[in-house]
Amino acid sequence: MSESSTLQRTQTRERILEAAETVFADNGYHDALIDEIGKRTSMSKGGLYFHFPSKEDLFFAVMDRLANKLVRRAEKAAGKAESPLEAAEAALDAVLSALSVQKRLARLLITQGYSMGNAFEAKRAEMFDRFAGVIKKHLDEAARARQIDQIDTDLASRVWLGAVNEVVVHWLFSGGTTPKNAAPDLKKFLVQSVMPSERAELDEVKIS
Repeated sequence: MSESSTLQRTQTRERILEAAETVFADNGYHDALIDEIGKRTSMSKGGLYFHFPSKEDLFFAVMDRLANKLVRRAEKAAGKAESPLEAAEAALDAVLSALSVQKRLARLLITQGYSMGNAFEAKRAEMFDRFAGVIKKHLDEAARARQIDQIDTDLASRVWLGAVNEVVVHWLFSGGTTPKNAAPDLKKFLVQSVMPSERAELDEVKIS
């Protein structure tokens, strides 16, 4: 395949994913129509299926694309931090801010594929593993720098993301505060959970 053909195919796939992201976010997986995506891209079903063999493949490609964007954003934010622990906080903050700005995309990543059953759960777990990996990396560095306790950083990173998930779900379906507005207090709680014991006790004395 020539370089120009490869570029054209990449651009076409990106155009399909952009349209599919909107349709899936607005309608959920079950009610999203391939015909609607075709209208938005001026492509036939056959043309769409040439690039993505099934609706499920297309949906997962959309999720991967969104996950890539969020991971890059988190890593970029972490890269500007002055210490490992601040980097972990910055990565978390970047994800919270991104999800706050685009509510329909937050819904897409968190809940819109539940009608797919185990396939969606597996993909969602894969996506959250990537986010957890970014946070774990910086928590590991913070532990080596003795900024935090010597803890199970894999577990800690998943606890952090579990808290993020709960905040997002509460916002989406119960009218809770936005993830961005919840971020300052949430980060305080989560950072406190990994601080060295003597530091945590000192902070408690100051607060009381």
